[in-house]
Amino acid sequence: MMGCMTDDASSTEVPIRDDMIRLGQLLKLASLAEDGVEAKALIDNGLVQVNGQIEERRGRQLRAGDTVSVNNVSVRITPA
Repeated sequence: MMGCMTDDASSTEVPIRDDMIRLGQLLKLASLAEDGVEAKALIDNGLVQVNGQIEERRGRQLRAGDTVSVNNVSVRITPA
C-alpha cells in the first residue's frame, strides 16, 4: 500500500492532489481494490465503510480527513 504509516498500524495515509476523490478511485489508489470491478463488488457487498458507516455509493465524494475501511484495513485521506 502506498503512503506513510501512522501511529495506528492498521491505518495508512493516502495523499490526494485534488480537493476530493471518488470512493471507487480511492479504493484503487490505496490498493484496496485491484480494479473498478473489484471496487464495485466490495461496495455492493457492504464491505466498505466511510467514517465508520457502510457506504453503498461508488461515486461518494471523499475529502481530506475521511477514513475508508475495507476488511479491517483503514486508510485516511490527506492533502498531498
